[in-house]
Amino acid sequence: MPFASDTVLTELYLLGIAFVLCAAIGTERQVRQKAAGFRTHVLVGTGSAGFTLVSAFGFENVLGADVNLDPSRIAAQIVSGIGFLGAGVIFTRKDVVRGLTTAATIWVAAAVGMAAGAGMVALAILLTVLHLLCLVVLAPLVRRIPTKDRRRVLRLTYLDGNGVLRRILAAANGVGFAASLLSTRHTRIDGEDCVLMDVRFSGRYPLADLIPTLSEIDGIRGVAVRDIDDDIDDELA
Repeated sequence: MPFASDTVLTELYLLGIAFVLCAAIGTERQVRQKAAGFRTHVLVGTGSAGFTLVSAFGFENVLGADVNLDPSRIAAQIVSGIGFLGAGVIFTRKDVVRGLTTAATIWVAAAVGMAAGAGMVALAILLTVLHLLCLVVLAPLVRRIPTKDRRRVLRLTYLDGNGVLRRILAAANGVGFAASLLSTRHTRIDGEDCVLMDVRFSGRYPLADLIPTLSEIDGIRGVAVRDIDDDIDDELA
């Protein structure tokens, strides 16, 4: 059996295309410090391209009148296998699910690799461009669309002097929220010194996803959602 087939240049060219395009996808994930970064996406994409090339060129020597090959079988198995790999980067913590976008990019990287391996270079390039356009350009614009949460703050009541605020900020940051303190005041509830604090939280998830996480912090006495208009009315009263 010869070391290289007649189609070796085509195979190397298509594999190189898959490597470059998936490297671009992986770099975007790496810059954002996601669980699956550059290496994962490059390996998924080039691996998918390799399987597709094997499916397309690897069995030419066994073709004959009595042999029927279906190149789509290996491609179908790639899709199933990538589904399991993508599920591995999805994390569920309480009521918050993280990693869905990274799982989807692994899926796209596999599609790019398969398209390149099948010789559909234009499709592979377009998939990569659309992927980067969605995550780098459109996603920040979509996050600027006004939502109800932009006019809402959380009123937190917690015990004073027990390091509760530090735990609140750490828990919020752990699930992807940034905090902006609006106001605080001291009060007594059931004979205990407490702090009443209004905080605006911004993040990638609905504000309702943060409430269960904060409610379970030791020292929290109450978590309530307030509209900004309600706060203004209270100040004017």
